[in-house]
Parts: sequence; structure tokens; C-alpha cells
Amino acid sequence: MFQLVTGGSGSGKSAYAEELLTVPVRLSDTSVLPHIYLATMKPYGKETLEKIRRHRRLRAGKGFVTVECPKGLDEVVLLENDGVLLECIANLAANELYREDGSLNGRQETADRILSGIRSIRRQTGHLVVVTNEVCADTGDYSSETREYMALLGALNRQLARMADTVTEVVYGIPVSVK
Repeated sequence: MFQLVTGGSGSGKSAYAEELLTVPVRLSDTSVLPHIYLATMKPYGKETLEKIRRHRRLRAGKGFVTVECPKGLDEVVLLENDGVLLECIANLAANELYREDGSLNGRQETADRILSGIRSIRRQTGHLVVVTNEVCADTGDYSSETREYMALLGALNRQLARMADTVTEVVYGIPVSVK
């Protein structure tokens, strides 16, 4: 099963995505396999460090093994697991799109690399939950680099929605089924 969870910043999508893997769904299941949390956020500063700490606190005791993966998703080899939570596509897209020197990789090349990585992860688990962000809902005068990022994320979200078995948007903490 592949589930895509989307929503705006602070919508509750992360907590909802964690519940999808940690709420018992099989009463006879006696396995003790871990849930894998693929973490894509790079700790750039105080704000991101605090966000990472907060997410770790929220996951504590839920059976997750964290695998840091800010880039190169297609190179990840996972141990046997009871599900994978990939958080989040917005961070992964930024990490893959922007080079260290500030220039950009190609949008299609970046999308292909990320989608290839997700297909690889899907082959390594029976239950994949992917979290993404809604960043294209507003309008504004953005730089060409930001518009390129937004176009990439929009394209990825559309493709992931097609690939997913279910799509849920979390709005103000309320999960709304889209697909």
C-alpha cells in the first residue's frame, strides 16, 4: 500500500502519517519489525534543528528507526520493516534541486531521480506513507529559482498522487480523503 499525505504547514499531516503506520491494523500480527522513518530535512539553522527535535520527540516510543536521507533516495537500502514513512517530499525536492553553489539541477532530471527513489523504496516495503507539502496554493512575486522549485514540487505531487493507492489532505488536523 502506498499512501500520500499532503497539507499545509502546521496542518497535522505528520502526526496523521505516523498514525497510519503505528495504529494496529492486524490483530493477529506478532511481528516486531520496525517502522522506518526516512528523514529528508537538512538542519540548516536553529529553526530546522528545533523542527527536527520536535518530530523526534513526537515519534519517540512509536517503533520508528530513523534513516537520514536528505538526498539520494534511490541509493537507500532498508532493513526488513513493517512500513516506511518518508517525510517529506518538499525537503527532498529542495535538497535535490539546489546545488551547493546555489545553481539548480534540471527540473525533469530532479523529478526523475526522486520518483526513481520512491519506486525503489516501494519495492522494499509493503506499506509506504509519503508526506508532502502544499506550497503552490498562493500567488506572489517569487524569484525564478523559487518558481522552479514550486513547479518541481507541483509536478512531483501530481505524479505521486497518480502512483498512490490513497491520497489524503490534512486540513486543520482533519484528514480529508482525496483518492
